[in-house]
Amino acid sequence: MNTAHDVLAVFCGGDGRYGNLLGVVRDGRACPDEASRQALAKQLGFSETVFVDDPERGVVDIYTPGVRLPFAGHPLVGTAWLLDLELLDLPVGEVWARHDGEFTWIEARPEWAPPRTLRQYGSAAEVDALEVPPPGEWVYAWAWDDESAGRVRARAFPGRGDGIDEDEATGAAALLLTARLGRALNITQGRGSQILTAPGPDGVIELGGRVRHVETVTR
Repeated sequence: MNTAHDVLAVFCGGDGRYGNLLGVVRDGRACPDEASRQALAKQLGFSETVFVDDPERGVVDIYTPGVRLPFAGHPLVGTAWLLDLELLDLPVGEVWARHDGEFTWIEARPEWAPPRTLRQYGSAAEVDALEVPPPGEWVYAWAWDDESAGRVRARAFPGRGDGIDEDEATGAAALLLTARLGRALNITQGRGSQILTAPGPDGVIELGGRVRHVETVTR
């Protein structure tokens, strides 16, 4: 089976480092069914892996190492950047994308995001000092770094027990936090990843970040 894939870092910091790693299988026919896709996603071990079923129409299929997802933020930002897409076709609906040079943006609705526990702390230092909690609930730990400027410090703990103890950058949780706070955010997550958000009309939120190509694996 040809499982060639690209590896991207999505939501990189301003210096191009960090970002959450993403696998993108450009030819979805390499894994034609849900079982084979789930097996490859588990084998690769990224927080998400994307299978592209139709690059012209932007039809994609997203998997964690353990489950299939109808929507996820960092896979869509990364895939839109890699394939230069303006529209992605997901089970939740159409997701528009745009590129402004440094950043790639998607438009999404917070109700598309899976439930997350948004847990606020008193300071960025408290968030930095957190230990990975035991498996259970999906926790997005956050604190204001500079409330007046909309700067947030965050860490994400999926709690799924699938080998991903902490997500380096999580778009879906950023959508939920933006919806709760009702304002644009500049989020530093994980070791130094950056996620930007901006509320738009009719409940739509823009989610943006930098993307870097890490490698192409051919096998």
